[in-house]
Amino acid sequence: MIWGLVFGTIGSAYFVYGRKQQHAVALFAGVALMIFPMLVSQQVWLILGSLAFMVLPFVISF
Repeated sequence: MIWGLVFGTIGSAYFVYGRKQQHAVALFAGVALMIFPMLVSQQVWLILGSLAFMVLPFVISF
């Protein structure tokens, strides 16, 4: 539950950044980070998937 709160908070920051800077990948990553903790219940997959979404805007840039 704590991990979901942490990653959801980071996701909301990514969302705000993506919206202000018109950065579609950061916007998508933010939405994914806010929704992903509600869909995954196992802690290991939650951490790995969220870390992947957090790195996504740095790997893919438009």
